[in-house]
Amino acid sequence: MSGDSRPTAPATPDTDEFLVEARELVLSFGQTPALRGANLAVAAGEIVAIMGPSGSGKSTLLHCLAGILTPDAGEVRFDGQRVDTMRETGRSALRRDRFGFVFQFGQLVPELTALENVALPLLLSGARRAAALTEARSWFARLGLDGLDGRRSGELSGGQAQRVALARALVTRPDVLFADEPTGSLDSLTGEQVMDLLVTAAREQHTTVVLVTHEPRVAACADREVMVRDGKVTSLSVGRIAS
Repeated sequence: MSGDSRPTAPATPDTDEFLVEARELVLSFGQTPALRGANLAVAAGEIVAIMGPSGSGKSTLLHCLAGILTPDAGEVRFDGQRVDTMRETGRSALRRDRFGFVFQFGQLVPELTALENVALPLLLSGARRAAALTEARSWFARLGLDGLDGRRSGELSGGQAQRVALARALVTRPDVLFADEPTGSLDSLTGEQVMDLLVTAAREQHTTVVLVTHEPRVAACADREVMVRDGKVTSLSVGRIAS
């Protein structure tokens, strides 16, 4: 990415306390196993990149950590709480109030303006419309989106739409940002710009990031890289956990 301009990574914690944990996760889709005892632990404020070949289980692992999927066996913990045993209402509240999400194609609501898309998580959390729009608007200058607040998704370039999606994910100041191939639909230069913005914003807010990618240049932005193969975490760049 941008070399010397990259924000300083947090120091490796000298504690066994982690914000997000997966313990021996097992999950199959029908007769097809996706996770086969996957383990991962992520410290608060850390940016972790999950890599692996297509079909390795990396996105499935991320979706289990985020409470979108429930594993067949094993545990998912967030801030000391079991996520996998929560009712759907509890997981929905986590995803609304404490998690942020960025996906490959942004998934903006086409009927809403860019500003309304960014404000949407605040409105869903009960914020007043005027306050939500004001907070959402503050992200436009930070992410190079000035003048685009009134446009709808069809009027935005791929890079612009992905930056709007990033603003929407961060506007609630989540504890964890889950990003699934956030640059996968972008050209290399635009992808680098989006990743620089993501990393900078996450550092400023002390947001933990769990990122799925197949691109080494994207993974290089992270503090740590883990590799998922055949449904297991098989290698990692800093030895904090064992698979």
